[in-house]
Amino acid sequence: MTSTTAPTTTQLPAEWRDFFALTKPRVMSLVVFTGLCGLLAAPGAIHPVLGFTAILCIAMGAGGAAALNQWWEADIDAKMKRTARRPLPSGRLRKQDARDFGMLMSAASVFVMLVAIHWLAAVVLAFSIVYYAVIYTMWLKPRTPQNIVIGGGAGAFPPLIGWIAVTGEITAMPLLLFAIIFIWTPPHFWALALFVKTDYADAGIPMMPVVAGEKSTRHQVLAYSAVLLAVSLLPWAIGGTGAIYGVSALALSTLFLALSVPVGLRMAQPEDRMKPEKRLFGYSVIYLFALFTALVADRMVLS
Repeated sequence: MTSTTAPTTTQLPAEWRDFFALTKPRVMSLVVFTGLCGLLAAPGAIHPVLGFTAILCIAMGAGGAAALNQWWEADIDAKMKRTARRPLPSGRLRKQDARDFGMLMSAASVFVMLVAIHWLAAVVLAFSIVYYAVIYTMWLKPRTPQNIVIGGGAGAFPPLIGWIAVTGEITAMPLLLFAIIFIWTPPHFWALALFVKTDYADAGIPMMPVVAGEKSTRHQVLAYSAVLLAVSLLPWAIGGTGAIYGVSALALSTLFLALSVPVGLRMAQPEDRMKPEKRLFGYSVIYLFALFTALVADRMVLS
């Protein structure tokens, strides 16, 4: 589905807050945090100024990709209650301004990463932007209920990039950090999709609950949560972390799985009675922050 309609009630000049909103600040906070954790957990050291620059580039790249996402999906966002007040569907920004802002942010982030940090970090950052803005937004999301499964890679790149910024190479540990977020993404988003599925249906987005139904979605939430428990323990299993991370991952992931059980085993429910789904979604955000905090704490103790 392409974005072909433009808002007709644009109010200019736009405020800086509208451009900031294009970067999806809540999502960016998680991106910046996991990227910083990848940088701090990596073996070796990086100058604080260069470390700050690397994280700034990750944030700019994520913000630019988010702006391009909203540029492309402006007409879709206008049909969904939770996104209708964004700058583009509400008419506070012109679509071409959002597009240009996104492209500028994306290009600048890759260029600075290339010049100041490392060519490999710049390549992975560029690929992550293309992955989210093109592969996920333009191709996967409007076409397949597996959009979140495959598209989960878009949000899994930051710790990998942070790690590369320090070491200049890709090893098993950063790939496992990528895998943790990749596996975490489906149960996180499907828990949300279960209680806002009407929004997705109205917008014509083939999210799993809309296409495959609640029963299948619930079973997959439970299955991915079980896999997440196993994957989250792999950094400890291969000797890449110590007991602080290992015990934390076991406790946090076990609770994640426990909260997914009532979601996975429930029958269809009205959206206003989905307390287990909302509880799992809320915890899933806390889970990722807590898990990566434990990763950094473990690294600090070991060093």
